[in-house]
Amino acid sequence: MSETTQNTQLRRNTLGVAAIVFLVLAAVAPLTGIVVVASLAVALGNGGGAPASFLIVAVILMLFAVGYAQMSKQLVNAGGFYAFVVKGLGRTGGLIAGLIATLGYNFFVVGTIGTSGFFMQSIIAGLTGFDLHWYVWGLASIAVSFFMARQGVDFSSKILGVSLVLETLILVIFDISVLSQTGFDVSAFSPDAVFSGSLPIGLLLAATGYLGFEATALFGEEAKNPLRTIPRATYVAICTIGLVLGVTTWAVVSATGVSQAQASAVDHMPAGDLLFSLSQRYLGSAMTDIMMVLLLVSLFAAMLAFHNSATRYLYSLGRAKVLPSALARTRHNGAPQFAGVVQIAFAAIAAGLFALAGLDPITALVPSMLGFGTLCVIVLQALAALSIVVYFRRARDPRLWSTLIAPGIGFIGLLAIVVLAITNFDVVAGSSEISIRLMPLLLVGALIGGLLYASYLKRSKPAVYEGLATDLEKFNGDAPLDQQEEEVLPAVQV
Repeated sequence: MSETTQNTQLRRNTLGVAAIVFLVLAAVAPLTGIVVVASLAVALGNGGGAPASFLIVAVILMLFAVGYAQMSKQLVNAGGFYAFVVKGLGRTGGLIAGLIATLGYNFFVVGTIGTSGFFMQSIIAGLTGFDLHWYVWGLASIAVSFFMARQGVDFSSKILGVSLVLETLILVIFDISVLSQTGFDVSAFSPDAVFSGSLPIGLLLAATGYLGFEATALFGEEAKNPLRTIPRATYVAICTIGLVLGVTTWAVVSATGVSQAQASAVDHMPAGDLLFSLSQRYLGSAMTDIMMVLLLVSLFAAMLAFHNSATRYLYSLGRAKVLPSALARTRHNGAPQFAGVVQIAFAAIAAGLFALAGLDPITALVPSMLGFGTLCVIVLQALAALSIVVYFRRARDPRLWSTLIAPGIGFIGLLAIVVLAITNFDVVAGSSEISIRLMPLLLVGALIGGLLYASYLKRSKPAVYEGLATDLEKFNGDAPLDQQEEEVLPAVQV
C-alpha cells in the first residue's frame, strides 16, 4: 500500500456493535435529551401524553431501519446517508444530500459550543463559585473534543461509552425512584392524554430526541464486519433511545401528574429545570448535584460525537474531490486530519462571532445552530428513506416488506416530520425571530447550489462527477440477492 493510500484511509476493523452504539448514543445524549427535549415535548407538545410521542417516533424509525438494514448490505462507506442517496437518487441527489449533511452537522457542533459553554458556566459557578465566560468554556470543550478525536475513533468510543453508562445510570435511578415512590401512571397512554395539547408538535420534538442514530452509517468503513455490524447497531440504537427517553419521560409525567404535566413543564421552561426540580424531590440534593455534573459530561459527549460525524462528512466529500482533497488526509491511526482542523476552526469562529456580538448563547446561538442542524438531519433521513425505496424498486427486488412497504411507511412518517419542522421552525429553534424563522431557506440554497455544482462538475470535471459514485468503495449491487442475504446475520434479516 502506498503512502498516499495510507494517508487517506480510515482505520479498518476497529469498531464493533457496542462501540458504534456508544458513538451514536453519545450524540443523542440521553440526559440532555430528557433535560431539554423531553421537557419541551411535554410543555409544547402533548403534555402528559409525551411518552407516547417518543414511542410513535421509534416505530417510524424502526420501519425506516428495516430498509436501512437491507441497504447497509449493499454499501459500506464513510459518507453515511450521502452515500445512500447517491445510490438511490443519483450523483446530483447525493451531492445535495452531502451538502445538507455537512451543513447540518457542522452547525450542530457550533450549537454544542453554546450549550456546553452555557451550562458549564452556570453549573460550575453555582457549585464552586468559579465563574468563567461561556465562550471560554465552550472553546475549551471543543479543543478537548478535537484532541480526543485525533486519538482515533476507537479511543472516542471508549470515552463516550463511559459517559453514556453514567448518564443513563442516573436516569435509571431516577426512574426506579419514581416507580417505587409514586408509580408510573398508565393514563399517559390513554387517548385523552396522547391527543391532548398538540400531538404533531409532540412528535416533532420527540423526533429531535433521536437525532444522531443515523450516524451508524458514517462508521461503516471503520466497523468490524460492517455488513452485520451497522444494521445491528442501528436497531440497538433506535430501541435504546426509545426505551430510555420513553420510560424516563413517562416517569417525569407520572411524577408531575399526567393531567398537570404540561402546566408544570411550562412553568419550568424559563429555567429549564423540570427534571432537576423532580430530582430534588425523588433523589435529594446530592444526587441532583451529581445529575448536573453528568449533564456537563453528556453535553461534552454529544459535542465529541457530532465533531466525529461532521469530520467524516468533510472527509468523505474531500475524498470524492467535491471539496478540497486535503480534507481526505488521515493520521497514522486513521483519524481524519485536516477535516478535523477545518471543522473545529469553523465551529470556534462561528461561535466566537456570537460571543463578540455579546449575544446570549441560549437565546441566540443555540436556537439557530441546533434548530437548523435538526432540520438538516431530518431532511437527510427522509432523503435516505426515499433513496432506499427507489434503489430497490429499480433493482426489482422481490422482498416487498423490507425494501418497499416498511421503508416507504418510514419515508412518509419522516416526510411528515420534515413538513412539521419547516412549518413550526420557531418551535424547533426555540425562537420566533425572523432571522431564525427564515433559516430553512438555507436548504433551498443547498438545493440550488448542489444542482449548479453538479452541473459544473459534469461539464468541467467529469472524472470528479463520476467519482461521486465510484468512491463508494464497497458497493455490492451487482452481487446476487441470495449471496447478499448470506452475508448478514439472521438477527437482522427481514
